[in-house]
Amino acid sequence: MTLEEFRQSLSRENPPAGLSLPLAGLWWDAKGDWTRAHESAQQDERRDGAWVHAYLHRKEGDLSNAGYWYRRAGKPASQSSLDEEWLEITESLLGSERI
Repeated sequence: MTLEEFRQSLSRENPPAGLSLPLAGLWWDAKGDWTRAHESAQQDERRDGAWVHAYLHRKEGDLSNAGYWYRRAGKPASQSSLDEEWLEITESLLGSERI
């Protein structure tokens, strides 16, 4: 799936079938549903899930919790805008998956 296809899918009611939990989290976040985004991300205990989890806690303003999740993800705490970080994570995860 390309970034453009991912963005186009945001017009639907539900994420595309086959998305990983972290990508589903980013999908729900882009739809403005932080709670569903968080639920998706926290179900994946691997690094990708932790990265999305970190971004979501940063977005809500809980920087201490975000720091914990960045460390779990093996990533430095982002200094970019939230939109830039969303794009960075989305592009990275789309590049590592084939749906």
